[in-house]
Amino acid sequence: MNRGPGAMTVEVLTEIWQRVLQRSPIGLHDNFSDLGGTDLLADKLFAEIAQVSGRDLPSATIRYAPTIAALADLLGQATLPRFLPFVQLKAGSEKPPILIAPGLGGRVNFFQLAKHIRTGHPIYGIQSKGTDGMEEPFERVEDMAKFYLGALKELQPHGPYILVGYSFGGLVALEMAQRLSGEGENVALLVLMDTYPHPRYFPPGPRLQLTVKRTRNRISLMKQMPVRGALSHFVRALKRRLQIAGAYHRTRSSVASRLSFARALWRVEAGDLVALARYRPRFYRGKIRFVRPETDHYFPSDPIPVWKGLAAELEVEVVPGDHLGMVTTDFESLAAVLTRYVGEVIDTK
Repeated sequence: MNRGPGAMTVEVLTEIWQRVLQRSPIGLHDNFSDLGGTDLLADKLFAEIAQVSGRDLPSATIRYAPTIAALADLLGQATLPRFLPFVQLKAGSEKPPILIAPGLGGRVNFFQLAKHIRTGHPIYGIQSKGTDGMEEPFERVEDMAKFYLGALKELQPHGPYILVGYSFGGLVALEMAQRLSGEGENVALLVLMDTYPHPRYFPPGPRLQLTVKRTRNRISLMKQMPVRGALSHFVRALKRRLQIAGAYHRTRSSVASRLSFARALWRVEAGDLVALARYRPRFYRGKIRFVRPETDHYFPSDPIPVWKGLAAELEVEVVPGDHLGMVTTDFESLAAVLTRYVGEVIDTK
């Protein structure tokens, strides 16, 4: 192999991994995520690699080269290869693959969930455009869907397609399904996991109910805090609103590399929030399977009033946890539901 100017030996990379992850030994094929790797640790990892090699790489590279062996091979190349916006979460040999679209910020954080989905189908997470810090994030769901479908044709030229979307990612999955159906392709399964459009597009009744629910929850939370804590909570909420209004202020002032997750994911999230506010779902002529958590303090308690007029068929299922916990801590129940869904559509295709 021709070694590029930023090439590093496996030994040097191993030392960096051990130092950043604070564990030893680490095998050549041990997965960064399985070793406890986080976005913050990925930023530290690539900052050290840059210091040693003189070559800046996006922290998002860890999603495509998650082992020392894979990363060493990649660093041996003079230029980064072109990556599809799909990160393999679980290997498999059966067809079709399963695609999962992430929530706000484009984080592919479904590794544990994917491991517990009992299927021989490969599972991929969509990595949002802009998470590498080199490209501008999208600010329209329609643009996201078009971009990912263009890449999907390289991975899977024709249906049946299995699309799953979590939170904001459900809107992206829905728009992808709309376009595929419009092209005459078979969308075998569309799953929305606690997904809602912007409340401005709710019917009047559900919109009012959500406003009342959120107001009560905020008041209840602040009553449980000491005065100083409640004030601090209010100030943080105000700052967040101001930061969203001026979406890129924080990224400009950050000392972190523009290629780091710390900056890139903030910019992607800002773009996602703009896209969320703009996107009004259209009627979907297929079936939507909607999975919601038992506990939800911020989203509607019942998705049916929001979604029943937007799909030809709607099926709702409840799993343990809250909005975040359903995919991070209570993922086994969600995985079991997704396993059943995939089995049903594959058996009947």
